[in-house]
Amino acid sequence: MSGNDIEKRHHQTFEQIKEQGEKGREFWTARKLSKVLGYSEYRHFLPVIERAKEACDNSGHATLDHFEDFLEMVEIGSGAKRKLDDVRLSRYACYLIVQNGDPSKPVIANGQTYFAMQTRRQELADDKAFQQLKEDEKRLFLRNEMKEHNKQLVEAAQKAGVESNLDFAIFQNHGYKGLYGGLDAKGIHARKGLKKNQQILDNMGSTELAANLFRATQTEEKLRRENIQGKTRANETHFEVGKKVRETIEELGGTMPEDLPKPDEDLKKLEQKQTKKDKKLREIKGNRE
Repeated sequence: MSGNDIEKRHHQTFEQIKEQGEKGREFWTARKLSKVLGYSEYRHFLPVIERAKEACDNSGHATLDHFEDFLEMVEIGSGAKRKLDDVRLSRYACYLIVQNGDPSKPVIANGQTYFAMQTRRQELADDKAFQQLKEDEKRLFLRNEMKEHNKQLVEAAQKAGVESNLDFAIFQNHGYKGLYGGLDAKGIHARKGLKKNQQILDNMGSTELAANLFRATQTEEKLRRENIQGKTRANETHFEVGKKVRETIEELGGTMPEDLPKPDEDLKKLEQKQTKKDKKLREIKGNRE
């Protein structure tokens, strides 16, 4: 079985053990998740849950919103049943759990990608303010987020040994190649039919920008979390993360990034228009005062 087939199987398994509670709220149970993640005994999984709860607290989220203790009735043979402790987990809780798992296990690594991407998608879907934005406003918002996270990615890459501008260009291309099925920045530029002075990130729709934002944030986290050292390993990590994001998009039935349509207007032009609009509003406000 190929690595791609294994990852698809894992993603399908995570979906299959998902349950729905009242009002259609999705959740996973800790006991089922522990088996999927390769823990032979539930008691060995309990410390991972505790570390995830601690991470939840540290991130400013209410633990009880994501980890709910309950008693489950299970059959123990001959029709007899007994109560077992279990935990209902939100998608975010699952994400924190796999982040605290052993990344050397393929199922843990795939779980990190699956739950992180799905959590980010859910956050954007639940963010009413974001959903009310028009497409161009979403693009501007995500592009600004991308700028900030790219700074953090540069810092993490430098600590890993990616030092010169050329090193970073090569590092970035590895991420693009993973996400875009082998296309580097130059290839994406050509596929979009952009002019020489146009930047590819300024000519992406909100969906494509969100995928690239996820690639950047997860690569940065992985570089720091695993203390990756050396340009070669950093490049490989960026490629691996980009590839996993691509495979997750495919698993969810999404459109591949290189096949997404190019927006009608470059973000640079949109920013210029917004700047002029803001300036005019300030002038009008000043005249009134």
